[in-house]
Amino acid sequence: MDVELRQLRCLVAIVDEGSFTDAAIALGVSQAAVSRTLASLERALGVRLLRRTSREVTPTATGLRVVAQARRVLGEVGDLVREATSGHTRLRIGYAWSALGRHTPAFQRGWAQAHPGTDLHLVRVNSATAGLAEGACDLAVVRRPLDERRFDSAIVGLERRLCALAADDPLARRRSVRLADLAGRVLLIDRRTGTTTPDLWPPDARPETEETHDVDDWLTRISTGRCFGLTPESTAHQYPRPGIVYRPVRDAEPIAVRLAWWRDDAHPATQSVIELLTILYRTG
Repeated sequence: MDVELRQLRCLVAIVDEGSFTDAAIALGVSQAAVSRTLASLERALGVRLLRRTSREVTPTATGLRVVAQARRVLGEVGDLVREATSGHTRLRIGYAWSALGRHTPAFQRGWAQAHPGTDLHLVRVNSATAGLAEGACDLAVVRRPLDERRFDSAIVGLERRLCALAADDPLARRRSVRLADLAGRVLLIDRRTGTTTPDLWPPDARPETEETHDVDDWLTRISTGRCFGLTPESTAHQYPRPGIVYRPVRDAEPIAVRLAWWRDDAHPATQSVIELLTILYRTG
């Protein structure tokens, strides 16, 4: 059984236009071509789809069901074509937790001004590739290297590492902290997307760890005072929260902010995004 899209379009056109003649005009073909196409569809399906009289053309009961399904199929094909050909008109950038922090509004405004023909969408996906591997985005902002050979990436900036504490924690009264100040406490980490591991501390001074998989849960648990977190400074800008304070960690290395993409299928706007983000991080 071979059913072709042109046959479904022909069937829908006949029903919508009300006659073979009008369907032929709408499709830009001859009336004879419309008749042949419908006949071939009915043969392929083995059912009668339309009742034809000298005055009107109406779907059979089976025809009504087939027309409804044909509309869905044609709509999905249209979505498929738009998805495959929208590379120059849409740009989806994924991120796991905090997008670009304080640079996010400037990036959105700068992009809209410089590239009005390409719609920008920021998409939050809490996965190791920020939605890149899942097909949820075209580019991804990540803060740790992607080991898989299928991806390329470029460093666009650096961010300080901050400590997130409950507002009533004694360390919250300080302007900054050191890693040694946090030893013996409970560190809350996200192993899938996070940038912090106990390896930041010497082997004999590492904190205990607990796991989370969501930034809201991370903030809520830290606000209880039971644990603390280490995070890029972008989190502090993206998620200010009553009951939470962020303090710089003086002796922790900064975190590289990377833009990642598929090695064999880079979005046409990739280089433009790299250039704009690099400028924002350099001058911001």
